[in-house]
Order: sequence, then C-alpha cells, then structure tokens
Amino acid sequence: MATITLTVEVTDTEQAILLNDLTNIDDWLQSAMDGKKNNCWKRMQQEWTTKLMNDDSFTDSIPSNQADFVALVTAREDYKTSTERDAENTTPE
Repeated sequence: MATITLTVEVTDTEQAILLNDLTNIDDWLQSAMDGKKNNCWKRMQQEWTTKLMNDDSFTDSIPSNQADFVALVTAREDYKTSTERDAENTTPE
C-alpha cells in the first residue's frame, strides 16, 4: 500500500478559532492522526490475534512485526474493512 497525503480544509474563520487554542494547526493535526493510527492498530492487533488464536485452521505463527501482521490479516478471505462490514450490516430500505 502506498503512502497517502491527506488534506484538511478550514475556512479563515475556522482557522482563527483553532489558533485561539493551538499554536500550530498542522502539528496538532499530525499528533491527532498519530494517536488515531496507534489506537486503530491496537484494536486491530487485539481483535485479530484473538481470531487467529481461535482459528483451528490457522497453524502458522502470528507475525510480531506490524507490516507482516497487517499483510497476513488483510490477505485472509474473512477480513473485511470497516466499510465492508458496515455495508453487510445495513439493510436496504
């Protein structure tokens, strides 16, 4: 997976509001994103370690490094992204 750059748009008014509390909007945003990435990783690691350990058909070792762990999990046919899980749980009206 390639690295992506995300852009956040704020109006002049929103910028003024943010700068009332923050010294640097970009630094705060990066810190917020780093925190979110870490929390998502912890949840994914916990969820999938449990699933792998309870899967009798999975006999390999569980990778200890993040990239290998994510590659293993996302390659499984039972893996679904949040969007895919939401779509399955949404009934058409």
